[in-house]
Amino acid sequence: MTTTKTTFGLASGLSIMASILLIWLSLGVGIIGQDGDPANRMYFVVIAIGIAGALLSRFQAAGLARTLLAMTLVQTAIAAFAVFTGLGQPWSGPLELSLLNGFFVVMFGVAAWLFQRSAGGTARATA
Repeated sequence: MTTTKTTFGLASGLSIMASILLIWLSLGVGIIGQDGDPANRMYFVVIAIGIAGALLSRFQAAGLARTLLAMTLVQTAIAAFAVFTGLGQPWSGPLELSLLNGFFVVMFGVAAWLFQRSAGGTARATA
């Protein structure tokens, strides 16, 4: 049985690893199109949401769960936009875009779930 501290650590490690990998791929080889395609700059919105959400939530598990959920949704929106508008063609086809972005959606989604478990299973909005 995992403890809250262990779950928080796993979620933190997973989200940091996924974020670094997203930055590296989008800057290095390009997820959309070929290297240097300006469409890859959209992924910095995902990272900016993560940084802003982490700071605003004061690194508390419930707030981080909501932040990672927002990152998951934005990552999904970017992927859908790229696929439906044909960004990156002919270098990045719909299958490649779906698989690469799907990898990050799963990583951010699992991290959000782990943060929610660390918060006691409820990520309530605070007013």
